[in-house]
Amino acid sequence: MKAVVGLGNPGREYELSRHNVGFLAIDMAADRLGASFSKKQCRGLLAETRLKGERVVLLKPQTYMNLSGLAVLDFMQWFKLSPEDIFILSDDIDLPQGVLRIRLKGGAGTHNGWRSILEVTSSQDFPRGRIGVGAPPPLWDLKDWVLSRWDQDPQADAIQASIEQAGDAAVSFLEHGIQLTMNRFNTNSRAKKDGGETNIEPNDTQTV
Repeated sequence: MKAVVGLGNPGREYELSRHNVGFLAIDMAADRLGASFSKKQCRGLLAETRLKGERVVLLKPQTYMNLSGLAVLDFMQWFKLSPEDIFILSDDIDLPQGVLRIRLKGGAGTHNGWRSILEVTSSQDFPRGRIGVGAPPPLWDLKDWVLSRWDQDPQADAIQASIEQAGDAAVSFLEHGIQLTMNRFNTNSRAKKDGGETNIEPNDTQTV
């Protein structure tokens, strides 16, 4: 059994914030799977379906970002999942707008949602899709930046494309696992295209 978690903050006022691109990406994945978030469980909104005969579950924590670990731990315990079974989608200020980076595992960096997950579960072994939303401009507070609207960014089209790619990557993880998903989706969508193919960065398939 495999699962996907999208990180974000509940509430309409946060829907289009940079911090909520994980929610938007998991919504894309649910649409592709024909699933809907119709159940409240594990401190979040839950969607369930089957993919090629296998049960899959998707979770949008409703705990607010800095308590995401509580929902993820409940999710793991209820469905008897290991970290390796769960693909987590989040924003990342350390990646430029429009870049999607897939990793096998890693640390929390400056992300409060990831910090909560790693602290509560005592594991870094969660496969993840990091959606670039860009670094704060000079004089911007980090909190204000991640809670600002990505759709008003000059690179909004690139961010939208990476959100859609992240949704596809989530479905790929459920169907094929993390290695194939890394090989397929670790592309810099802002790189120049050569012959219709997007260039892959040399370090994109390395674990950090």
